[in-house]
Amino acid sequence: MYVVLLTYTAPLPEIDYALPDHAEWLSRQFELGRLLASGRRADHRGEVLLSRPMSLGTLEAALAGDPLLLRHLAHHEVIEFSATRTGPELRAINEALAG
Repeated sequence: MYVVLLTYTAPLPEIDYALPDHAEWLSRQFELGRLLASGRRADHRGEVLLSRPMSLGTLEAALAGDPLLLRHLAHHEVIEFSATRTGPELRAINEALAG
């Protein structure tokens, strides 16, 4: 699994202008089953995305289409981790990884 940290590199008015396109991109990633969660960071410096298990190449290819990254309004950091414990909502995903 991956945590993706998006950090805004542009002023918030520019970010806000691009958010409808970014929201559409996020919706598509959820429809494709790539994301489990997303949301704005509490400090409004960026966003956090939680992906389903996939290859890093698949994730990077998906991220390459994010309008915030395409327009150079943000940069991202990908953190890979192995979920050793999960809540009931993610248990099926975690058990699939262990199998």
